[in-house]
Amino acid sequence: MPKMKTHSGSKKRFSKTGNGKVKRGKAYRRHHAWAKTTKQKRGLRDTAYFGGGDLDNILRLLPY
Repeated sequence: MPKMKTHSGSKKRFSKTGNGKVKRGKAYRRHHAWAKTTKQKRGLRDTAYFGGGDLDNILRLLPY
């Protein structure tokens, strides 16, 4: 049986933690920073994690 390859786009964007969670960056942070409040931008700095059905799909893309 051949090994499953890691999805190249996913390995650049997501990383697995020691507990099996998958970290990701938050959306809406790239452009138009002047239009967002300081509170909004501060919240977008935090690390986010996948959960639920999304997690199952991401783990399929990251077999390591």
